[in-house]
Order: sequence, then structure tokens, then C-alpha cells
Amino acid sequence: MAARPKRKVIITCAVTGAIHTPTMSPYLPITPQEIADAAVGAAEAGAAIVHLHARDPKDGRPTQDPKYFEIFAKDIKSRSDVVINFTTGGAPTMLVEERLQPTLKLKPEVASLNMGSMNFGLYPMLGRYKNWKSDWEEKYLAESDDRIFRNTFKDIENILTSCRENHTRFEIECYDIGHLYTALHFLERGLLKPPLFIQSVFGILGGIGNHPEDVMQMKRTADRLFGNDYVWSVLGAGRQQMPIAAMSTVMGGNVRVGLEDSLWDGPGTLAQTNAAQVKRIRSIIEALNLEVATPDEAREILELKGGNNVGF
Repeated sequence: MAARPKRKVIITCAVTGAIHTPTMSPYLPITPQEIADAAVGAAEAGAAIVHLHARDPKDGRPTQDPKYFEIFAKDIKSRSDVVINFTTGGAPTMLVEERLQPTLKLKPEVASLNMGSMNFGLYPMLGRYKNWKSDWEEKYLAESDDRIFRNTFKDIENILTSCRENHTRFEIECYDIGHLYTALHFLERGLLKPPLFIQSVFGILGGIGNHPEDVMQMKRTADRLFGNDYVWSVLGAGRQQMPIAAMSTVMGGNVRVGLEDSLWDGPGTLAQTNAAQVKRIRSIIEALNLEVATPDEAREILELKGGNNVGF
């Protein structure tokens, strides 16, 4: 009897993002060169997709200036066949039109898309740090107790319709159960096309928690709403990154790791590279007798347009 082929697990690596600031870790990629190097390293470690934000190289603050995305995207593409995924979330301080620009202009294979407005509380991290490297950091965290991360139905529709001709596949970021129903709404309207790439986000203050019951509820709801028309992936914020990724692997899902979501590579130990987190989750996947998907296998699973059909 022929051996049954092993299930392929897609690893996404979120290289840098809008949650953490330069003071929090000396290993956080800031410049376009650092972001490109980190992405290529993650790909070499086993990531099929790299999810990318940009930062102002002068002070590390989040930026959606397309010039930075173009610099690191071209560099990554020249050195790796990894799937490149841009954020349209940017940071909660940005307007939607600003957040949209890199994806609209550069037409990546994948882009993230948040499925709802929400409180996005970063202020509990304030007490952990002193001697901020840049003036913007402390204020950015402190003001998050009165900040709404805006993603209205009109905003979502605007992103979907603006990018329709780009044939970019969206990584549908769902921070709560209601966001799954919003994704269903746009699927039923024909603005989203299957297979949906659902990224369930756990542990952000303002969204669903990180208890195993939360993970199971998200999966059960997505199964009921989308059946075979979606691909499930998860990310756990902070110290729950690896436990939640391991749960997803066991439950038939895919995983996202990276310094955007967690700075850690074990209790009290900062991850020095994104690749370190990719290697850790890869060891878990392979210990479960599963295989890590290659970029081309991820393209097939998600029905992507291919790396030659982007705008960079």
C-alpha cells in the first residue's frame, strides 16, 4: 500500500509590524535592508510567506510609504521565491487610504485585510520599558487606550474594489468571531473569492483571547461558515505564539510567527531573528510527521497569481 502523502503546513513569517517599538528589542528589523535580510532568512528557515510592514529608517515608526515597500520587496524577490505579503493594516494611527497605497501600487501576491474596527490596546506594555529610544514610542502606546483601529464596511469594500484588478489574494485577519461573519458578508457579495485565507488572531487586547477554547471556537465557526472554501491559519500574540501555532498544526491549520507578533524565543529570551521562530515552529510541525509547504506549494494551495505578476 502506498504511503499517504503528508499534509503541508504553510508557515507565514511576520517580519516586523506596528505593535512593537525599537526600544522593546534591539533585534527588531527597522531599515529596508534589515527587513529584506530578515525576510530572506525566514524563507531559508522554512517560511513560505513573509508578511511585511515598513518602518521609517530614521526612528523606527510605522510607515506605509510605498517607496520603502518597493525597496525591500525588490530585494527579497531578487534573492528568494518566497511569497510576499504586504500589510493594508499599517498602524491604527493611519488613515485607510494611506494604509492601502503599497498594495494598490505594487500589486503583491498577498495582502492582509482586517475584518473590523476594534479597540487595539497596546498601553499595558508601557510599564515594562523605560528610556525610550525615540519620542514617538511612549505616546504611541499611551494613546492606544483611546484609539479605535478603523476598518468599516466601507473601508473594507474600498480596499477590495481598489485592488480587484491586481488579483491580489487577501490574508483575511480576524481578531474576533464577528470578523468571520464580516468575511462571509463580503464572500456572499462576491467581493471576496474562495479559497479565503483566514488568519485568526489571538491575544490582542480588544480582540478574542488566547485560551484553547477561543482557538477551537474560531475554528468551529469558520468551518461552519466556509466549509471547504477557506484555508485556516493562526497567530498568537506574545508568549502564546508557539502554543497557539502548535494547536493550529494539530487541528489541521497553518501558522504565522515572527517578530511582529512576538519578540520571544522562549521564556525571558528575546528572539534574535525571525528565522529562529520559524525554525522553532518548523521543528514542531515536523515532529508531528507533517511537512512544511514550499512557496510554490503555498501558491497552489491559496491559488495565488504567482511571483512574476506583481508590480515590483
